[in-house]
Amino acid sequence: MAVPDLPAPRTVRRGNNLDDVRRNNLAVVLNLAHVRGRLSRADVTRATGLNRSTVAGLVAELVELGLVEEQEPGTTHHAGRPSPIIVPREDVVAIAINPEVDAVTIGLVSLSGRVLKRIRYDTARVPTPEEVINIVAAVVAGMRGELDSSFRTVGVGVAVPGLVREIDGEVVAAPHLDWHGVPFSAMLSAALKLPVTTANDASTGLMAESTFGAGRGGRNHIYLNGGASGIGGGIAIDGHPLLGTSGFAGEFGHGLVNSNGLTCHCGRQGCLETEVRQAPLLAALDLSGNEVEKLDSTLLAQFSRPGGPEPKILELVHQQVGYLSESLCSIVNIFNPELIILGGFLGTLYATEPERMEEIVKAKAMTGPDADVRIVRAVLGLDLLLVGAAQLAFASVLADPASIAEPEALIS
Repeated sequence: MAVPDLPAPRTVRRGNNLDDVRRNNLAVVLNLAHVRGRLSRADVTRATGLNRSTVAGLVAELVELGLVEEQEPGTTHHAGRPSPIIVPREDVVAIAINPEVDAVTIGLVSLSGRVLKRIRYDTARVPTPEEVINIVAAVVAGMRGELDSSFRTVGVGVAVPGLVREIDGEVVAAPHLDWHGVPFSAMLSAALKLPVTTANDASTGLMAESTFGAGRGGRNHIYLNGGASGIGGGIAIDGHPLLGTSGFAGEFGHGLVNSNGLTCHCGRQGCLETEVRQAPLLAALDLSGNEVEKLDSTLLAQFSRPGGPEPKILELVHQQVGYLSESLCSIVNIFNPELIILGGFLGTLYATEPERMEEIVKAKAMTGPDADVRIVRAVLGLDLLLVGAAQLAFASVLADPASIAEPEALIS
């Protein structure tokens, strides 16, 4: 399954094929509810230009399909009868998975984008594809009673730190995981008996931040994610993801930042992800690999101390911020984005020295693009990749809500 477009206003259709028009307009309304979380019928009417009776019919069908519900409106200062509030159903869920070199994280995410359950399973070594599938299958089996009785599971989304082929979800290369040519979507689907969509982790992070986070409402922005496996990115051009021929675009971690740097696993020297790494930050803070969730608070606490951080920590952060800033200069010059969003430990680095990073980019990027860009931190935190992975699973229902009622919509 293809990676879906980033959230953008869908076009209302009018025409002679009434069923196609209806299905498209159902998608328009559901996407509005999905992105906004809460809106009234009057809001839908204003956003789409459809008449009130058409909107009422579309909402009623989405309620019947079990995708949204209508709630009584709160107090309003407008004259007339207040319009019911439309919200996505919280019991329509996706299973989200993020395998990493030190853990497998499994989440249950609602259609509203809320993470209902989050389980991190630490691994003693880098997990093989089979081990990840066994871990996920065991966790899902443990939730099976709750899933069957309380939720409607539409599918599974997987965020993998590596190159993932768009057309079939094959992990072509995830060097840090040592996965090569792994048909992961097909393998996991066979184990769970659910449809599975797999994509690069940074691409899913871009979708999550664009839908619910810092990139909401943006059209041209870049997302960079830093994790245990290195650095990747996602690119949004005019509201659509730039994927490349096979879905491999966005490998910003392999841009040159230090000509005298370390040799990267890709064979080049001085790549961004060899010079800006999570592991040295953890070590400097005396944190183990399975304490990565403490990295943000621990590092920022150092920078809020009277007198500043310990010298060795300041030196390390100063160096990594410098290299990251060099990479951002190139990104600004090449893509002319309105926004750069930094997630994972890159967001933490930015939070330690935001003014310095912005000054470097403004000083070294080309005149013109340097004035257009803002640098911000991702806002979804530890939930980011789970929310992004869930977007993969929700894509088919968001594109065609009526398909959820068709027998072939889910693998049973």
